Amino acid sequence: MPTPSSPLLPDERLAAGAARLATRYAGHFAPETVLGLLANSYTRLAEHARVRTHLVVLAERLAAERLGALAHTQGLVSGPMRVLFVCSQNAGRSQMTAALLAHRAGERVTVSSAGTHPADEVAPHITQSLTEAGVDLADAYPKPLTEEVVQAADIVITMGCGDACPVMPGRRYLDWPVPDPDGAPIAVARDIRDAIDAHIADLLAELGA
Repeated sequence: MPTPSSPLLPDERLAAGAARLATRYAGHFAPETVLGLLANSYTRLAEHARVRTHLVVLAERLAAERLGALAHTQGLVSGPMRVLFVCSQNAGRSQMTAALLAHRAGERVTVSSAGTHPADEVAPHITQSLTEAGVDLADAYPKPLTEEVVQAADIVITMGCGDACPVMPGRRYLDWPVPDPDGAPIAVARDIRDAIDAHIADLLAELGA
């Protein structure tokens, strides 16, 4: 594995995370693959970050999600149906839907969310509206849409991102016409949350999950 001074590492603190991920995925991916994906995850998050305090931690989390998706796509691991929610900023609608589906379905579905143009942080009123419904969004953060996560998804559900989401063969694509809660008062965010929850109830009934 390259040393912390390697140009592959945009931040030398990523070395510890690279070592953890390489151990976690030993036998599946070479350390160089892990390191490159982690460095890329950091760079992509940094493009939209105004505050970089937690970038190293978030990059490791994003890289782990991408590696897990890649392992699934390559048949290295198995698991439940995977659903990906995509909106523009990944700070409102897609975060709401992902959190609510994960809350309702538990381990029966693997849930991801991403944005075509991710914001710097999840909107506070989105977090509040979900907390009021008993759904924890404290660890959520806006993520860029990556090829690995799209390829691993069985269902891709878009909300207001238009043609920016890449279309992969063999995936089921749905578009939910949910209003954008960006800048809306908390009362509107609650209404959007409830509308999304109704969509999720219908989806789970259809999937039998």
